[in-house]
Amino acid sequence: MTLDFAHRVAVTLRLNGRDVTTVVSPRTTLLDWLREEMGLTGAKKGCNEGACGTCTVLVDGHRMNGCLTLAVQCADREITTVEGLAGPGGEPHPVQRAFAEHDAFQCGYCTPGQLMSAVACIAEGHACDDGVVREWMSGNICRCSAYPQITAAVLAAAQEAQGAPGTQAAPGTQAAPGTQAAPGTQAAPGAQETRGTRR
Repeated sequence: MTLDFAHRVAVTLRLNGRDVTTVVSPRTTLLDWLREEMGLTGAKKGCNEGACGTCTVLVDGHRMNGCLTLAVQCADREITTVEGLAGPGGEPHPVQRAFAEHDAFQCGYCTPGQLMSAVACIAEGHACDDGVVREWMSGNICRCSAYPQITAAVLAAAQEAQGAPGTQAAPGTQAAPGTQAAPGTQAAPGAQETRGTRR
């Protein structure tokens, strides 16, 4: 059987609040498309096998590994990358502010993925205590071991969101305070949601 890798597919999706139509190879990952075609290099390529979380983005508000998600799977879906977190005037997202205030990064390589996962963690209602945050952020590895600061930042941002109903939410997120939704719910068909084994 001959595989036609030259075949390309037209895909329309919403990226960081704007509609985009692109033509991609069926085997192009969302991560490669974002970085190489769209110039959005916030999502990083780490392990390239869904184990580290540096490539985490939101697909319809759910965190996904960009390295394991094909661009064609995202047709008619809303994609949010770390570049899309800031407000219209460029003001930082509450989670970004919390990370800065709690020194929740060192080298910064994992930070974009940590931010995206944190936004989803809060929207899912999983930011209630240290243990739960660590569990639901466990798909994102920090090789600098800034886990205490990351956990503190997530809890602080969650507290701010609860205390201020008008607090800015990431585009596409679906807040569900207190819920314990199963990973993968309403995710892109066949795509891989970010959540790793418990550390």
